[in-house]
Amino acid sequence: MKLPVQLILGAALTVLFIAAVLLSFLWTPHDVILLSISEKLQGPSAKYWLGTDHFGRDLLSMLMVGARTSIAVAIVAVGIGVIIGVPLGLTAAANRGGWLDELIMRGNDLIFAFPSLVIAILITAVFGPSATNAILAIGIFNIPVFARVSRGGALSIWTLDYILAARVAGKSATRISAEHILPNIANLLIVQGTIQFSLGILAEAGLSYVGLGAQPPTPSWGRMLADAQTMIYTTPRLAMLPGLAIIAMVLGLNLMGDGLRDLLDPRIRRAKA
Repeated sequence: MKLPVQLILGAALTVLFIAAVLLSFLWTPHDVILLSISEKLQGPSAKYWLGTDHFGRDLLSMLMVGARTSIAVAIVAVGIGVIIGVPLGLTAAANRGGWLDELIMRGNDLIFAFPSLVIAILITAVFGPSATNAILAIGIFNIPVFARVSRGGALSIWTLDYILAARVAGKSATRISAEHILPNIANLLIVQGTIQFSLGILAEAGLSYVGLGAQPPTPSWGRMLADAQTMIYTTPRLAMLPGLAIIAMVLGLNLMGDGLRDLLDPRIRRAKA
């Protein structure tokens, strides 16, 4: 089977960032916590490959550790959406047209009415800004996304003959959802997961940019952008590097999502055959 080009490119970019994250746990060129004011705003050199920021911290090391922060937040937030949203969507589909279906979907509409930034503001107003609260805000927003995707995919399967046969055989709705529905919508969830993962990267960067995400001294791409905005004309490198990192990471995930959709969707495969 020939792999889609966008899947290969997207996976290559994603693997590159994941490799940088894994490497950051073992080694970084310099300590991201260590300040060296005497070496601030230095250009690229043998000692500092990408230069230093206004506190004298190594930009390459901060990008590596910042990737760890962004990816960790996105992974956990997507995990929250999957763990809670998918069972809700399957339950709604199994009770289609009933009061439980209506309750779940109206609850999803209520969450959709508040973007992740607004949810983050509400959470931080009570608990204070932190990466954990950013995870909660993004994760809560992901729940109705996965609930809608799983419900939509499940509804089309509930009408098939083999599902009717399973019901006649005495299988419960929960067992049918787990054994027959979930495996058949896994491709939809995988593709949606990659899309929400990229959106999670953007959301974390946005929340950190406005001070609601990871707090100093923990490096974050969004925090790096916020710190660099006053020096955008004098030292544009400080804003360009984290900005390019965000663009490359999101682009890689979106390309991988498109490639997975082309690879896993049987209708697209038949159209290309």
